[in-house]
Order: sequence, then structure tokens, then C-alpha cells
Amino acid sequence: MEDTKPNASRQAPDPDHNQHDGNEESMAELEQLTAQLAEAERNVAELRETMLRERADIENQRRRLQRELEQARRFANERLLSDLLPVCDSLEHGLAAESSEAAPLREGMQLTLKSLQKVTESNGLKTLDPLHQPFDPEQHQAMNMIETDQHAPDTVVAVMQKGYILNDRLLRPALVAVSKAPGS
Repeated sequence: MEDTKPNASRQAPDPDHNQHDGNEESMAELEQLTAQLAEAERNVAELRETMLRERADIENQRRRLQRELEQARRFANERLLSDLLPVCDSLEHGLAAESSEAAPLREGMQLTLKSLQKVTESNGLKTLDPLHQPFDPEQHQAMNMIETDQHAPDTVVAVMQKGYILNDRLLRPALVAVSKAPGS
């Protein structure tokens, strides 16, 4: 039988050829996606490693700061206590002295008190002695009221116990007697 089709001499397109081109494109795309996935996995691994290192650094820093804070708490009073040692020494020397006279003992106590006041002042402690000043409820605690016409009302006329301020913060209020007008 004779082929009467005019294009019979031409070969028909190979269906496998188109599929082969599609496979090559798919394979190239797959290789590209595999490379991108590998790169993304490397990036994730690097980021994870960086995060773990930074987390460990932060944890180490937290522990170090906690140790330093504990040390600071334990030795916060070191300067104050070392300043107080000479005061203790003075008191011990005074107690060891054999004297029946009160004058030298009193003089020694006054010197020791001055030494103690110097130490407390150098560590931020200020004395509140509000005699003849206006009553301040923020710094004074009124123990009683005294009727008098010699002082303006609400004036401190007696101090029963001095108050103290530590670094601009009230440590202990002064215990005081406050004046009031007669008949009020």
C-alpha cells in the first residue's frame, strides 16, 4: 500500500521528546529547589547555632551578675564596719582603763562619740535635731503638746530623741514636743 499523504515522509513528533524536555525542566527546577532548600537549611542551622550561643552568653552573664550582686550584698557594709573599728577600739580602751574619776571617762566618751558621729556622717547619716523649728510631720513624730506663749504654735519646743536621715531618706523620725497656743 502506498502512502498517499503528502507529509508522510516527515516524521511525526516524538511524544517522548516533549516529555523529555519537560523532564529536563522539572529536573532543573528540582535541582534548583533542592539547592535552595539546602541553603535555607544551612541558614537555619547557622541561626540556631548563633541563637544557642547568644542564649548561653546571656545565661552566663546573668549568672555572673547574680554572683556580683550577691558579693555586693555580702560586703556592702565593709567600708562602714572598717570605719567603726576605731570607735570600738576606743570604747574597749576606755573600759579597760582603771580610774575612779568620772572626768577622764566622760572626756573619753565624748571623743568616742565624736569619732562615731564622724563615721556616720561620712557614710551619709545626718542628725535631725529640730529644736525651735516648725513641726514637720514628714520628719518629726509629736509625742505631746505643750501650751506656751513663748513659742509660735506648732514649733518644736523639746526633742526627746533625735531623728536621722540617711542619704536624703528618713531613717528615724525625731520624737518631739510641740507647742500650742494657751487655751486651744
